[in-house]
Amino acid sequence: MRRLFGSVRSRATLGATLVVAVALVAAGAAVLLSLRSNLIEQAGNEAERTAQNVVAQLAAGKSYDQLDLDGDSPVQVVDAQGTLVAASDELERISGTATDAVQPQPQKGSTSGEDGDDDADDDSAEGEAGEIGEGTAFSEGSATIDGESADYRFAAVSVEAGRRGPLTVYAGGSLDAEQSAVNTALTVMLIGFPLLLGVVAGVTWLVTRLALRPVEGIRGEMAAITASEDLARRVPVPDTHDEVARLALTTNETLAALQTSVERQRSFVADASHELRSPIASLRTQLEVGAAHPELLDLDGAVEDTVRLQGLATDLLLLARLDAGERPGDTRFDLGALAREQAEGRAGVTVEAQDATVAGSRGQVGRVLTNLLDNARRHARSAVTLTVRTEGEWVVAAVADDGDGVAEADRERIFERFVRLDEARSRDDGGAGLGLAIARDVAVRHGGTLTVGRAPAGGALFELRLPPAQ
Repeated sequence: MRRLFGSVRSRATLGATLVVAVALVAAGAAVLLSLRSNLIEQAGNEAERTAQNVVAQLAAGKSYDQLDLDGDSPVQVVDAQGTLVAASDELERISGTATDAVQPQPQKGSTSGEDGDDDADDDSAEGEAGEIGEGTAFSEGSATIDGESADYRFAAVSVEAGRRGPLTVYAGGSLDAEQSAVNTALTVMLIGFPLLLGVVAGVTWLVTRLALRPVEGIRGEMAAITASEDLARRVPVPDTHDEVARLALTTNETLAALQTSVERQRSFVADASHELRSPIASLRTQLEVGAAHPELLDLDGAVEDTVRLQGLATDLLLLARLDAGERPGDTRFDLGALAREQAEGRAGVTVEAQDATVAGSRGQVGRVLTNLLDNARRHARSAVTLTVRTEGEWVVAAVADDGDGVAEADRERIFERFVRLDEARSRDDGGAGLGLAIARDVAVRHGGTLTVGRAPAGGALFELRLPPAQ
């Protein structure tokens, strides 16, 4: 069961079927209630018309035995004492009215035994016009007429019948039509609703299958990519221009970014291995020569290679920490004082630094300034300038030299790892092509930027922009 409803298609089909089922039940109940209410109202109107007809006859002064009572509907005429004085001829049983009597009671005359006076009083009472009361009361019950029992809606109408006093006429309207119509509608619903739900479930299953077919294609291709480890492959993009198509496009963008990251990592490992191989090989050669011929040992060269190796290892470890998402921290420090500290003791470096407070890792920002100053010193002819100023919403540290500068086409490429525009000179000077890459990564992780342009003296101008401390 869990496996059956574990798919999106099954859950969508079940959900759609349940929603339609609830809607159908609610609509069916509303239809049945409305139908029953209308039919009951019609029965009540029919009963009221019958009762009004009898009331009109009583108000006109007709005697009880002269009343025209509808033989198809139960009719009772009850006096103020609740005594049945007139009723339908075929009425055998009744309930839901003021009395369940079906046989009229004879009217009591004078006890003096003088029949002439009694007849005179009855004639006088029957000939006197009455007044119809206002308002109709309704009730429901049942009755048996000529052996046939049925449910009825009774209307009760009152009338002032002269000397006969207040009378109440009860007339019934049959509810057979209401019961038949409701039963028919209920039968249709009980048969039709399951069929309709089956159609809804089947259509939803097919439509969901068609809608999810591209998703299955994406899943299958992703499984194949995972198995083959070929990140150059891409998932198929359907021509539907919907959410599934956007999912496929996003998946391909993710694969492209992952492929770039993997290729960059492989290139990084290869370049790192290459850069480490040179100082290690040189150091090993010198040590082997020194072991065989101590008098030929070049201690200065060995120390230089060791320092170069140590610096490269430090750069690689820092890049690894940055790639792992190491947070820079939120220590507040003066960038102007840090600039003066980093420039101290460097020949040919001029410092013009204002006090400006920033937040982050003081050590990492100091490493950025060191890398920029080292790079400027390697390419400058004679002078390097380091300035710190506040410019709008930024604190700007600028390093400028009077060298040849950086060609516009290379101003972004120099921030890539292991990139050196002058391979021979950079190797001789000990540069591995990591300093500027580290500097930009640190700047970005501090919420800033690092760009290169042209200095006023014609050389390179590197500008580090950091947000001021809040």
